[in-house]
Amino acid sequence: MAETVRPLMPADETPTESRPPAEPLWRDALGGRLRELRRERGETLVETARRAGVSPQYLSEMERGVKEPSSEMIAAVAGALDMTLGDLTLAVATSLLAAPAGRAPAGPTCRAAYALAA
Repeated sequence: MAETVRPLMPADETPTESRPPAEPLWRDALGGRLRELRRERGETLVETARRAGVSPQYLSEMERGVKEPSSEMIAAVAGALDMTLGDLTLAVATSLLAAPAGRAPAGPTCRAAYALAA
């Protein structure tokens, strides 16, 4: 009879089913808030991007949480949405505080970032 062999998991990891959901990343929360604000204004990506001085593709990537935009880019888009950088930052921070507490993201990229930060 063949023995079933399960792959070993590092001691600090637990099976996916028992882990709480990961906390949202800043870039995801920022992107979601930017999209909300743009849609509330009834604007297209092209309209908002033109006023911010960024390409529609870049704004789309910001909204989807694909880009880690610089503070200058965030300020430009905030201004195009008639917000200050402070107001936008507060709105994003508030949404992160309202998110259920979870575990820190744990993919290979995040582990590498944590290692570099240490």
